[in-house]
Formats: sequence, C-alpha cells, structure tokens
Amino acid sequence: MKEHTEQILAERLKNGDRAAMKSLYGLYSGYLNAVCSRYITDKDEIKDILQDSFLKIFSNIGQFRYRGEGSLRAWMSRITVNLSLKHLQAAAKKNVLKASEDLPDIPDENVSDEDMEVNDIPASVIQDMIRRLPAGYRTVFNLYVFEEMSHKEIAGLLDIKENSSASQLHRAKALLAGWIKDYRKEYGR
Repeated sequence: MKEHTEQILAERLKNGDRAAMKSLYGLYSGYLNAVCSRYITDKDEIKDILQDSFLKIFSNIGQFRYRGEGSLRAWMSRITVNLSLKHLQAAAKKNVLKASEDLPDIPDENVSDEDMEVNDIPASVIQDMIRRLPAGYRTVFNLYVFEEMSHKEIAGLLDIKENSSASQLHRAKALLAGWIKDYRKEYGR
C-alpha cells in the first residue's frame, strides 16, 4: 500500500518536497477524514478541519520525530483529533459538553459487554450510531474508546469533571446498547 516508508516520506516532507505532500495526502486523507468524522458530523466542517489538519501537519513537520512505522500516522491523527476537539469546544463554547439538560434522559442501568457486542453488525452501521450520539457523549466515547484516554485525561482536555466524563461515557454506551438492540430486532441478527 505504501510506496514509501513513513520515515522516508517524513524526511522528504521536511525538505519541502511537493510530491511527498501529494503522496502523504493521498495515503492518509481517507484515514484522517474518518478520524475527524468520529467527532464532527457536518461534512463541510469535516472538510474544513481536514484541510486545517493538513496545513498544520505540513507546517509543523519539522517537529515530527520518527519513532517507528506508524508514528507518522499517529502524530497526524493526534493533530486531527485536537483540531476536531477545538472545533467542538469553540462551536459549543463548552456548553454542549457540560450541559446535561439538553441531553437525552437515559435510564440508569448497567451496560454489559454482551450489550455492546458488535461483531455481527457492519462497521458502517456502528459508525453511524456513534455519529448519532449527542456531541458531548460522542466526544467522551471516542476519546475513551478510540484514543484510549482515561477519564482524568478526558476531564483535563475538555475542562469537565472526571465524574462528568464517566457519566457521559456510561450514557453513550447505554444509548448505543439500545440502538444495537433495536438494530438486531429489525435485522434479525
């Protein structure tokens, strides 16, 4: 799939090689678009953030340090996640992540691993379910599940309390579990 190793590509980028920029965009734009889509639902906003991400990647490539295959992708992913989060915070002035009155009322019940089992459901369906989550729930869920951050790290990043992070994750899982259950009923899985 890769015509260059990440290390060679990164060195070419640091030297201002325009062909390397085009190659990097071709190799990673789809992946970074998917990363951004985990947090942002509006397609035009995704395009804007993706463009901003590549601008930041190209302008800061000198700060990148190669640490083995996958490190360039991880570094670019972190930039995209951070820009997505900044966009969410600016758009909602942090109220979306803090206000609970506008969020759906979820019954306070435990969600088991079995309730969250998704091996028999297409990935695109799961992605759509995640994108349907309210912004605060979706953000915490993605940071916890995909970025593997602790509630303490999430709280610091989003300027919320650790308990709020845990509560939003719990509620996100409860919503997802309900949607998964509904999907299985409808499609007999």
